[in-house]
Amino acid sequence: MKGFDSFHEKVAIVTGAGTGLGRAFALRLAELGATVALVGRRPDPLQETAELIAKAGGTSLVVPLDIRDYAAVEQGFDGIVAKTGRIDVLINNAAGNFIARAEDITANGWTAVIGIVLNGSFFCARAASRHMLPQRSGKILNVTASYAWVGGPGTVHSACAKAGLITMAKTLAVEWGPRNVQVNCLCPGFVDTEQSREKLWPTAEGQRHLLDRIPAGRFGTLEETIEAGVYLCSDAANYVNGEVLTIDGAEWLNKGALMLPEARI
Repeated sequence: MKGFDSFHEKVAIVTGAGTGLGRAFALRLAELGATVALVGRRPDPLQETAELIAKAGGTSLVVPLDIRDYAAVEQGFDGIVAKTGRIDVLINNAAGNFIARAEDITANGWTAVIGIVLNGSFFCARAASRHMLPQRSGKILNVTASYAWVGGPGTVHSACAKAGLITMAKTLAVEWGPRNVQVNCLCPGFVDTEQSREKLWPTAEGQRHLLDRIPAGRFGTLEETIEAGVYLCSDAANYVNGEVLTIDGAEWLNKGALMLPEARI
């Protein structure tokens, strides 16, 4: 049976590529043979990712831009195509979030989160589609979260934005599917990274609170999460469109309060 060589000589764009999941996606796609365009607001973390890719023998482009600015996104994506000739994969990973009561969120706070997560992801998808649709191939992956459909205290701004990503994916799947562009969502659970340990469970009590909600009894690994997303961006998923792949050890099915004890509101 013939396997899939999905990323050799392909071009992938990853937003939020300077840290966390974005960096991990970029490293893995480069390892699989893709040229990876690294998108984010801060050049320094992007350059660090590029250096890691180069050290591993891969190829990347550093593309600093604010995805909330559609003109900048369009210009940046056109610049990627001018250098590489195409766009095959887009991973909408960039996010902005903070925990706050709904009544305490300012207009600026609301707009900032919606602007990055929802507007920015659509702007990137729209700009990528200008190249994917004519070539009649492409994969777009939106990184979302389970509170998009179950809600969660302190996350109304982010939950609304993440829910929008799911609806956007389903709508674009129908509109763009006939032209062989698939749009899906990845919904990670709690992933055990240095950043997560610092921000999400800085105490033993917080860690225990979260683990008690996960039927699997452990946090996810970065490798598990990335490979699930890579699958949705691969040729093996050519017949998968408009779907949400949740990889959280069944945590959302067992969800009570989302917040850690020290962050409850």
